[in-house]
Amino acid sequence: MNKSATQYTDQPLTDETLQRENLQHAGTAGISENNRNLGFIPAFMDTVTGNVYPSRFANGMPAPIHVLAGLPDNLIEIHGKSGAPLAIKGSVIPGFVHEETFYTREEVAQVTVSMSLH
Repeated sequence: MNKSATQYTDQPLTDETLQRENLQHAGTAGISENNRNLGFIPAFMDTVTGNVYPSRFANGMPAPIHVLAGLPDNLIEIHGKSGAPLAIKGSVIPGFVHEETFYTREEVAQVTVSMSLH
């Protein structure tokens, strides 16, 4: 899908942001638990570079939900005292990867409606 730089924000992405987005997309395929069965993998995309990062735990294992801990240091804006990321660059958006294509939460919700019709 085509990603627009208009999705960039100067506000860092935090766990609280992810929780708000999950509430906003509850009941749609815009959250992991509602699209996992269709093969969507939670991921993040830096809208400035276009680089996509599958969601991972701090130990590198794939995460079934959006997790900040496994993102590379160059995306982290604020580290906690333990070293865990508290906020990542505002240019990074959460979404999902399916067959090597990144989709925003909104795009997944739209695409999965047509997928379920076929």
